[in-house]
Amino acid sequence: MASQITPVQVKKIACIGAGYVGGPTCSMIAHKCPHIQVTIVDVNADRINAWNSDTLPIYEPGLEEIVKACRGKNLFFDTDIDKAIVEADLIFVSVNTPTKKSGVGAGYAADLFYVELCTRRIASVATSSKIVVEKSTVPCRTAQSMRTILEANSRPGLRFDILSNPEFLAEGTAINDLAHPDRVLIGSLGTPEGRAAQASLVDVYANWVPREKCITTGLWSSELTKLAANAILAQRISSINALSAICEVTGADVDEVAYACGLDSRIGPKFLKSSVGFGGSCFQKDILNLVYLSESLHLPEVADYWRQVITMNEYQKRRFAQTVVSSMFNTITNKKLAVLGFAFKKDTGDTRETPSATVCRFFRQESAKISVYDPKVPEKQIFLDLTEPGVVDDSEQVKKQVTVCKSAMEACTGAEGICVLTEWDEFKTLDWSAIYASMAKPAMVFDGRGILDADKLREIGFKVFSIGKGVNL
Repeated sequence: MASQITPVQVKKIACIGAGYVGGPTCSMIAHKCPHIQVTIVDVNADRINAWNSDTLPIYEPGLEEIVKACRGKNLFFDTDIDKAIVEADLIFVSVNTPTKKSGVGAGYAADLFYVELCTRRIASVATSSKIVVEKSTVPCRTAQSMRTILEANSRPGLRFDILSNPEFLAEGTAINDLAHPDRVLIGSLGTPEGRAAQASLVDVYANWVPREKCITTGLWSSELTKLAANAILAQRISSINALSAICEVTGADVDEVAYACGLDSRIGPKFLKSSVGFGGSCFQKDILNLVYLSESLHLPEVADYWRQVITMNEYQKRRFAQTVVSSMFNTITNKKLAVLGFAFKKDTGDTRETPSATVCRFFRQESAKISVYDPKVPEKQIFLDLTEPGVVDDSEQVKKQVTVCKSAMEACTGAEGICVLTEWDEFKTLDWSAIYASMAKPAMVFDGRGILDADKLREIGFKVFSIGKGVNL
């Protein structure tokens, strides 16, 4: 009977894409499943070399220990994609899905070029049946196009079962999120073959995740859930940031408002921290994807609703930067501004969509001198994010205006204003008295993350602006 298809016992896994999702996820699978051989492949030889070196290409607390414990035993990093495809029982597709820059859906839709390229390669190379797992964040119904490509291009007699297994990792806590997930979501077609493939992947995760946390759904529900979860989280941030603007005008304290609202069990306390804005690779991209999907489905009101979450985020960054300028007597021309933090959040070196880059660009347009310090973001990356290749090559001008510093003290010395744009813990314990003594006066601090003790800073002599607080400079 077709309904009694036995799930495949997964012994070899290939992951195509050695980035922020594929690298940590499959390293954790290798760590928790010593009986499974895991091979992570990528076309980027430099990235693979980094994974095989003592300096991993991404920073994530706890990742290095896991990689070094498993590498060369049951965890391998390679550029031989075809070999990995041929040998694997199960293949994770974990390639990049950036927002399209041109053509239909530019600025909103996900560019599935790499997903399609990857799918065609699997079809052309595979010599046995495979379970193919979407790990990249993709628009709803991408699995259908992957299935069509696989069936149209594969050898006769082979079958490919497609699963959707979206990631719900937060950068900075990815290893803990993988070790102790809220849920593992696995979507499949409702066919006996689809259910059997689903059970095979559940069996992999069940080596360390309780089975009741392995949620099985239909393919389309799984694909949409990833977009929905990120959109709802981003919406909460934009909601509290909208309230922070009201707090600053009325004299209310956004932290007190957020705390009191968060005590309501229907709301809860998470993602109600006001800031200069959200960043990262997922929130903006996934919301734009949802906007495009809504418009494609002729749901303009739904599209407008989600678009407003992005509009609010951009407004918050712009509002913060304008507050800095207006507080500094309406001009920052040739004034030194220290920017503490360039990553989009603490405990990661990732700068994708970081609010710091937006704020720094604003300061550049106002002809400020900017000194940047971040404990994990390389100098090269900061200059890359502040330059706009293809628009106008201003790389030389950037280096005249922006200095990347080795310490917070170096960045702040001689500055007239300090902007805290990432919530790194070390910023809370800096020698603020020494920093104050080194600065031009009046010395101003603009806390875009609400992490500093404003009263103590005022006692030292600083003029302080904290986001969402009604005390003016």
